[in-house]
Amino acid sequence: MPTIERLSAITLATHDMARAVAFYRSIGFQLAKGGADAAFTTLSAGGDALNLILTEPHVPLAWWGRVIFFVDDVDAMHRAVIDAGYSPDFPPSDAPWGERYFHVTDPDGHEISFARPLPA
Repeated sequence: MPTIERLSAITLATHDMARAVAFYRSIGFQLAKGGADAAFTTLSAGGDALNLILTEPHVPLAWWGRVIFFVDDVDAMHRAVIDAGYSPDFPPSDAPWGERYFHVTDPDGHEISFARPLPA
């Protein structure tokens, strides 16, 4: 059986590429390829990639789960999301599974989580 080495990227659908790119760039993602006028965009976060693909308006964007990004400071990221004009789902919290985290929903309804493992 071959070994899975790592996750290459997550691809999220959007009905409005410009709005989606603006959201992710405003909270710290870097534009790698594509952009506001592209049908496919790649953003980078650390060594990982987040792709956005433009879909037709009749294609439903349904909740499927969430994307979780580790950050160096969950509380600072929470403030950055608010400063960018977005409303996180709840304030940073310490979870019983050992992470500090919060969620924010992007303009297309995708749930994004920012987390950091709690010290042991």
